Amino acid sequence: MIVSVALALFNGSYIGKKNTGIGVVSENLISSLSPDLVRCLDPFKISKSETIKIPSNLSPDNGIQGHINRLYWVQTSIPSLIKESGSDYLLSPLPEAPLFSSVRSIVLAHDLIPLRYPIIGPLLAYNVFYVPLVLHQAKYVLCNSEATAREVHNLLKVPINKLIPIKLGFNQEKFYPKNLQREEFFLVMGRHLPHKNLVRVLKAFSLLKEKNYKLIFIGPSDIRYTPRLKSISKELGVEGQCIWKDWVSDNERLILLNKCRGLILASLWEGFGLPALEAMACGTPVIASNRGALPEVVGNSAILIDPLNYESIASAIIELINNSSIINIANVEGPRQSLGFSWKSSAKQIEKILLSIDP
Repeated sequence: MIVSVALALFNGSYIGKKNTGIGVVSENLISSLSPDLVRCLDPFKISKSETIKIPSNLSPDNGIQGHINRLYWVQTSIPSLIKESGSDYLLSPLPEAPLFSSVRSIVLAHDLIPLRYPIIGPLLAYNVFYVPLVLHQAKYVLCNSEATAREVHNLLKVPINKLIPIKLGFNQEKFYPKNLQREEFFLVMGRHLPHKNLVRVLKAFSLLKEKNYKLIFIGPSDIRYTPRLKSISKELGVEGQCIWKDWVSDNERLILLNKCRGLILASLWEGFGLPALEAMACGTPVIASNRGALPEVVGNSAILIDPLNYESIASAIIELINNSSIINIANVEGPRQSLGFSWKSSAKQIEKILLSIDP
């Protein structure tokens, strides 16, 4: 039975056992938001505060069935949970909320990449129809960057007065400089989707004369794209230099970020770019695309490249290999830049918004 009243219920349904992206955002916001204002709909008792238990089969860990389960649960269960709890709002860390109901929602928009780079599949209708409806229906749309806010307004015509950019954060206890010896490999983090631009990264890497360097990909394999990427690496003659890891623990991630020569994030578009932030916090050099929100995140602390030009990516990699002073600069400027992003600050922004809403 739900006994006390919070201003909002937090939609924690995206959280799984092996979180990436939105799952990471959800988990960290839960830990940072005041339980007096926000109570979590929590599948795994992530929060140490009082929570409301929900099913644990709603996350992407459960594949497409997880998405189906979650969307059905959002539409059918959240309205009754809101009513029973007495809370005024649903706070959702992704653009998912009940449609055609009395539930008032505040949702977080991360990017419109599925609309920029549509992929034919079971989630296409979700991105083309459902997400825009949720964004238009929401009381406010929190955007993880100025770039995302512009995109939501320009592409979907969501009124500008509903869009509130907020800075996301990273876990400062999990990502920090360990001052380890840099080794001869580069990291690429993220899913193997077309907008991640991994074909051009492979082409860039094939131009290196230094064949002792490795390229470590950390991200879930995708049957639609990963086999082709591995085939291209073979065609380019760098198959033996590429290592593919579906997932690593937080501790492995910390060690890899502190040992790599640099992180390559050459995406055609990013709504935020959490891997770049985590790398900078570790004092790791970052090669980042000059598109989307990445310039906002990295500031002057990264080498910006043109993601459409693989020679531009290659030049940045070669510069990092040959110029050791870049590592020394990153050791200082990266952590300094990352200080501007914290989950506590994100939570305070959200709490201020909740408290400012007219009844």
